[in-house]
Amino acid sequence: MDLIDRKILFDSVRHTLFYGKLTTGQVQGIDAVLDGFIRFNTSDMRHQAYILATAYHETGRLMQPIREGFKLTDKEARAYVSRNRYKYSNVDPVTWQVYYGRGLVQLTWVENYRKMGSILGIDLYHYPDRALESRSSVDILIEGMTRGATDRGDFTGKALEDYFGEEFSDPINARRIVNGTDRAELVSTYYFKFLEALKKATYELPTFLTD
Repeated sequence: MDLIDRKILFDSVRHTLFYGKLTTGQVQGIDAVLDGFIRFNTSDMRHQAYILATAYHETGRLMQPIREGFKLTDKEARAYVSRNRYKYSNVDPVTWQVYYGRGLVQLTWVENYRKMGSILGIDLYHYPDRALESRSSVDILIEGMTRGATDRGDFTGKALEDYFGEEFSDPINARRIVNGTDRAELVSTYYFKFLEALKKATYELPTFLTD
């Protein structure tokens, strides 16, 4: 897997995506996703760029796991989804948890918490706030968007491999991996900026280090 010079990457996105300044939280969040690429062997630069673009969009540039509605507490998030009458706002009769959106990408519905928890070996059913942990949220993001353990995209059935292949790239329709075509063109603009930064920052390992 090629290496990413993180300083070059940060210097690039600081100006193109973060208005000239990166907070400690944003740096730590991007670092966590880059570490996830290593764990999952996510080597296609286009996949990396779209995953980063998705996290950027879903967290409102924070690059940190969030609760739905950007609420700070479980109580506030429950009230928010209840007030908006979202179908997943009901309290689970077994766990007394509410499975609203959490993470770098908004994981919702009890079935999805069960499924993703089973795939990753994390008890997200009883402890949904684990989706707010840095490593767990990155793993959910990458597993959900790629043909990972289940050989399909675990959010919608669509995966990055469906939109980025040897002879095609479709960053507009790639939004279907997460949320239909909602803000598809906007997310694609973030994708191109992350892709440009990754191209500047990525270099091949010497052959003797990869043998």
